[in-house]
Amino acid sequence: MGNAELKAASLELEPRLVDIRRELHQHPELSNEEYETTAAIRRWLSEAGIRIAPYSLRTGLVAEVGSEETDGPIIALRADIDALPVQEATGLPFVSVYEGKMHACGHDFHTASLLGAALLLKEREAELQGKVRLIFQPAEEKATGAQQVIRSGALEGVQAVFGLHNKPDLPVGTVGIKSGPLMAAADGFKIQVDGIGTHAAVPDAGIDPIVAAAHIVTALQSVVSRNVSPLDSAVVSVTKIHSGNSWNVIPDKAVMEGTLRTFDERVRKRVRERFAQVIDGVASALDTTAQLNWIQGPPPVLNDSLLANLGKQAASSAGLEVVEPVPSSAGEDFAFYQQQAPGLFVFMGTSGTQEWHHPGFTLNEDALPYSARFLAQLALDALKSEELLRKGETVVV
Repeated sequence: MGNAELKAASLELEPRLVDIRRELHQHPELSNEEYETTAAIRRWLSEAGIRIAPYSLRTGLVAEVGSEETDGPIIALRADIDALPVQEATGLPFVSVYEGKMHACGHDFHTASLLGAALLLKEREAELQGKVRLIFQPAEEKATGAQQVIRSGALEGVQAVFGLHNKPDLPVGTVGIKSGPLMAAADGFKIQVDGIGTHAAVPDAGIDPIVAAAHIVTALQSVVSRNVSPLDSAVVSVTKIHSGNSWNVIPDKAVMEGTLRTFDERVRKRVRERFAQVIDGVASALDTTAQLNWIQGPPPVLNDSLLANLGKQAASSAGLEVVEPVPSSAGEDFAFYQQQAPGLFVFMGTSGTQEWHHPGFTLNEDALPYSARFLAQLALDALKSEELLRKGETVVV
């Protein structure tokens, strides 16, 4: 099956992939609750004669195309399958049937794309000089699903792992591919400031945690502006603050939550160090105490340069225009796979109308055959890449 044949086969699959995507869109399930979604994926794969691999996952599954007995290389393709706690407001005829749940990040598109790639690869299974491992991953939105997959053993022996994410601001027919950082490390934090409560008319009789919290919010902005090089980047956002229950009472504590986004582990470490120092210093200066708890998120998505070049070649073969993507400060637990094996994550253009996680998020389904054949082409090219396979031999997983 050459490039023309792969393109024709993917276009023939388009109506089926659209139906699959719409069925998934109508029945979204939240992280670690993807039971119906997993059952549907299992059914579609089994109907196509695609082997389900024996990796233990409560939700999500792993399948394989290629001879079970082969000693050849293993290439992994990954799609995430979970939805978000968002009330859909798209007005689509296949709107979510579940109140307060929606595929507002396009994981239904990712799942349908990987299923399409699986069907295309199955057609030429006898020609494969190795195996393609298909990872339908749960709980990406909780940033825990990739680690579940890794613990199951599904990354063992993998020479390279590939994944994609829809990108609403890129047109259909384009794909964003770059080496190095593409998505940010996404850490969360919670800060509790403790003071002494008192009557609001007698502030000197207590210690006001709200004043201290306000100073901490302001001071934290200097961590990025004065501790991170202008050539690097970091984002500190306080997104939630709560204190008190009455207009005339100074409370005894204030609680803040937010997020830190970085693209470099060195910067990540430095910002976290300064973060704690600034909080302690401001709290102490205002006679309060502060407790900082980090919510460890995924590391940054760092694309392998060899795989980025391989991806650009595969995109060209699949009829896609390659563009240089703007890195996103959003997080992605695909980064955990890249700690186990060389990896490439790309942005697939979908001509969407809204950004990820918006209640009105939509995408153009014309992108489905592009993404399915891109993933299939990528796996085929990777299995033939002697340079990649030599590199993969040195990777310990």
